[in-house]
Amino acid sequence: MKIILASTLALGLFVGVALAAPVKTGTTAMGDVLTGENGMTLYTFKKDAVGMSNCNEDCAKKWPPLMASDSDTGEGAYSIITRKDGSKQWAKDGMALYFWVKDAKPGDTTGQGVGDAWDVAKP
Repeated sequence: MKIILASTLALGLFVGVALAAPVKTGTTAMGDVLTGENGMTLYTFKKDAVGMSNCNEDCAKKWPPLMASDSDTGEGAYSIITRKDGSKQWAKDGMALYFWVKDAKPGDTTGQGVGDAWDVAKP
């Protein structure tokens, strides 16, 4: 009985980790921002709609989406949206999350205000 209970608890912990949004909070010169697990700043796109990404093809090459797997599920403010090509992307409060290719290291926020369309994602 103890083995079954321990196995069930371990599986529950593993599933909880696998399903959690891969998002952290990092401190930058702009204050606290959302980051990916790699510590790189995440952004939102003003031309997106809640639950929908409008950054595809060439745009997505400059602004790589924070991708989700088919097994990921959202929780709380974090959800999964389906992109135009059918792939999955993480979102906060329904707004898709992206990286900026010109950020070179954790803490960079060089994507803020690009084209008057991009904002750092805030916790």
